[in-house]
Amino acid sequence: MTRRLLAPLVLGAASVLALAGCAGSTPASSSTAGADGTVAVVASTDVYGSIAESIGGDFVTVTSIITSPTQDPHEYEASAQDQLTLKGAQLVIENGAGYDSFMESLIDASGSDAEVLTAVEYNHDYPGAESHDDAHADEASASPSESADDHDHAEGDGHDHIEGFNEHVWYDPHTVEDLAKAIAEHLGELAPDHAADFTANADAFVQEIAGLEDSLGQIEAKDAGAKVFVTEPVPVYLIEAAGLTNATPNEFSESVEEGQDVPPATLLESLQLIDSGEISLMIVNPQTGGAETTQVMDEAEAKGIPVLEFTETLPEGQTYLSWMQSNITALSDALAA
Repeated sequence: MTRRLLAPLVLGAASVLALAGCAGSTPASSSTAGADGTVAVVASTDVYGSIAESIGGDFVTVTSIITSPTQDPHEYEASAQDQLTLKGAQLVIENGAGYDSFMESLIDASGSDAEVLTAVEYNHDYPGAESHDDAHADEASASPSESADDHDHAEGDGHDHIEGFNEHVWYDPHTVEDLAKAIAEHLGELAPDHAADFTANADAFVQEIAGLEDSLGQIEAKDAGAKVFVTEPVPVYLIEAAGLTNATPNEFSESVEEGQDVPPATLLESLQLIDSGEISLMIVNPQTGGAETTQVMDEAEAKGIPVLEFTETLPEGQTYLSWMQSNITALSDALAA
């Protein structure tokens, strides 16, 4: 029977962090950043906004520029209101590597002197970054304030697109763990009276990330090497962390990501791969796509291959941690189907 499995919108058994409150993420059009003496944080997307809320609790006001699954960060055009929002920021969190390039323009245009954290600089594949395995091992017993500066010297400014580099680093648990530690350190510098709260929240957050990694390890123990077709490289870090293999022809996923037509020869190769019976699972990004994406989805469904939808921004009602856990649960369920 043909099945399309969607990542659940609500995770009933999701863990709840014991944080010092959780300030809501505010759309840019109604920003209240910095109200009541809180630290004003602006994030390019609600993914990073959610992470900042988890670390900052009641002592931050977070404004996320992109909060809707219908908005594509690659193509987002910033508004005058966004520029005003950036002007009032004390800490800015962006993805970098060309993913949210509108942030660079906003920062320049607003004249903001806010501290900027660029997520890709905490990824082990980013040019100039330290060996991730070594750094991660060294930081395992360190507090956020002891390890965050390790990444401040990555080469490049984090804005330009890097050929061959997967910029969707929020799907990499290690990257997010290290970013969370950096957020805690920088918030502690901006609000020293609450530094201990930020550190405690980051420690709790990191423990939850460890739980995600345990869940990924369980998938690897059962399904290591299973081949996955991804219409776009958004979830690749996550499937690799689960020990799964990205079998997608590079030119297919790259073309979809760039909004270009998939070359006919590549489309044919992809359809033949799906027909071969080697693919265990397909993951699509509902925020992008076109005729070729629909064609491979239809072919997968005709072959009884489970199809999951992984987005680039938070589904309504989710936090970063509950969203990632729901994605991992969906992976496990699909592979067991």
